[in-house]
Amino acid sequence: MASYGLVHLVIAYLAVRVAFGGSKQSADQKGAIAEIGSSSFGAILLWLLALGLIAFGLWQFLMAATGYDWVSDKRRRAVRKAGSVARGVVVIALGVSAIQLVTEGNQGGSGNQKPQEFTAKLLSLPAGPALVAVLAAMVLGVAFSSARKGIKRIFLDDLDTAELPVGARRWVERLGLTGYVAKGAVFAIVGVLTAIAAFSSNAGKAGGLDAALRTLAAQPFGPYLLVVVALGLAAFGVYCFAAARVHKS
Repeated sequence: MASYGLVHLVIAYLAVRVAFGGSKQSADQKGAIAEIGSSSFGAILLWLLALGLIAFGLWQFLMAATGYDWVSDKRRRAVRKAGSVARGVVVIALGVSAIQLVTEGNQGGSGNQKPQEFTAKLLSLPAGPALVAVLAAMVLGVAFSSARKGIKRIFLDDLDTAELPVGARRWVERLGLTGYVAKGAVFAIVGVLTAIAAFSSNAGKAGGLDAALRTLAAQPFGPYLLVVVALGLAAFGVYCFAAARVHKS
């Protein structure tokens, strides 16, 4: 979980650089890994990050199989487990990307390339625009769920906050609230971009996290809004460090 937090901290740093026009690096998870790899002792850091991310992903699979027994509602527990499976797949893929970067120097191309390729494949199918519209609705659903998790403090259900001092509990709550809402905002932009791709039948309109952040930066007052989102992503990164200590298992 600490490795997952580190990735978000670096994404926040890249987002600030994008806001002020100082970065051509993809402001997404793969861009964050590439940024870490370019630092001093980059190879060592990438190996440590890869091991941490893969361990986190495997833990998410274990949580999906045997965890969340503290969630009494069966539907909510099923949703949490499904989220753990999705998170595990994404995080292990990031760990593999880190290993590829340190062993092969392969950065995997643009952060928007794969979302656009996937969208193009969907658009080429019968009823392709409708399928992409469904995908957009799913991404917007994830955005809503993330923001709701922050606003309603649902993330606190997964933490043993009694192990933290009272002052620390308040900070963990604030960081989680800010972080989940920021992630929800970014997912919402990704969902809107995907919806535009569906209605225009143009896969080039789609994109991932990097496209979302750069789209935000291009709006009126965009750089300032992007800095606010970056602070939110940084808050989520710091929250992950705290949650790594007190998360239920």
